[in-house]
Amino acid sequence: MRFGIFMAPFHRVGENPTLCFERDMQLIEWLDELGYEEAFIGEHHSSGWEIIPSPEIFMAVAATRTKRIMLGSGVVSIPYHHPFHTANRFALLDHLTRGRVMLGCGPGALAADAHMLGIETTTQRRRMVEGVKAIVRLFTEQGGITIDGSWFKLNDAHLQVKPYQEPHMPIFVASTISPSGMVAAGELGCGVLSVASYAPGGLDDLPKRWQIAEETAAENGKTVDRMNWRLVFPVHLADSREEALRDVQAGANRWIQEYFVDTLGARLQFEEYPNQPTAEMTIDKMIGRGGVIIGTPDDAIARIGELQQATGGFGGLLMLAHEWANREKTLHSYELWARYVAPHFKGVAAPEIKYSNDWARNNRELLFNKSIAGIGAAIQDYAQHKTEKGEAIPEIVTRPVTRVRP
Repeated sequence: MRFGIFMAPFHRVGENPTLCFERDMQLIEWLDELGYEEAFIGEHHSSGWEIIPSPEIFMAVAATRTKRIMLGSGVVSIPYHHPFHTANRFALLDHLTRGRVMLGCGPGALAADAHMLGIETTTQRRRMVEGVKAIVRLFTEQGGITIDGSWFKLNDAHLQVKPYQEPHMPIFVASTISPSGMVAAGELGCGVLSVASYAPGGLDDLPKRWQIAEETAAENGKTVDRMNWRLVFPVHLADSREEALRDVQAGANRWIQEYFVDTLGARLQFEEYPNQPTAEMTIDKMIGRGGVIIGTPDDAIARIGELQQATGGFGGLLMLAHEWANREKTLHSYELWARYVAPHFKGVAAPEIKYSNDWARNNRELLFNKSIAGIGAAIQDYAQHKTEKGEAIPEIVTRPVTRVRP
């Protein structure tokens, strides 16, 4: 299983954007150091909180400050760009990073973005699939690509430089509550970013949603692989559940109420809390529905196990990057995951390590006595050496050895 982040990002209105961008960069550097595999960066143009307009530019800079982590768009809003430009930019970035690029695609999440660009929201999903198909052809075909599309045209098109990865970098599409994302993944035969796993209804019927992707893929002569399925969840870990909740409660409630409700106009309603006022839309209710992972590393391990069983299996979990807690606690949360959660699912904490510890514990008396015998033999050798030289044996050497203090 692969672990990483999905960085929209989310920054409260009124902050210095330069410092926000720098914190985002530093977070990806920290994840790279901790051994996380993936970071997906969003594209947004309005509404004030999600402020990165070009994931490609951000990814290019992040690549210069990291060594191993894969960098993906999370996501490029395909209908906002001519497919020829998107294909060229990602092929170039793939070379500049020596194959550390992933192409995440979506129709565009914010209605305000589409409104400013004069795009009808009812056309965005169809445009995305049409655009991605053109991008794949540009990545894989040698030339002469002519497409008279519904919203773009290509005449004898080709890429001068194909992607570094062959035949191209991994491609993912975003999936939310509706089936359109899974349908698109099946039609395209690509990976899935389930970006609304944490939303009300997002966890429901996940196996059935994946079945839509498989059925659609079969209808289109494609295949989809669960190893290319990523679930996105807000996560915060601490040394106790109580501490974890205290860390994030105020920040998470602001995120829900000020952004999703007051800015986007969303109504995060739960069936058991109908017509609730904004002030009652809190992180506690998301926790109650299993939409977030807040607690200890053990809680996270147990929750991932539940998700594996509920979904039938998936290839990776992306933590929704947020700043609900302060900087120190946020970074510590990612470290706890890398130290204790990831090894459980990646085989890093191999059973041989536990076996070795158990064996030493079970044989500690035997091994301790052998250690004492070795020390005694060394003392005798030294005493004999001093005797042969006709010198006095130091008193410290003649003391009986009964135990070793650390």
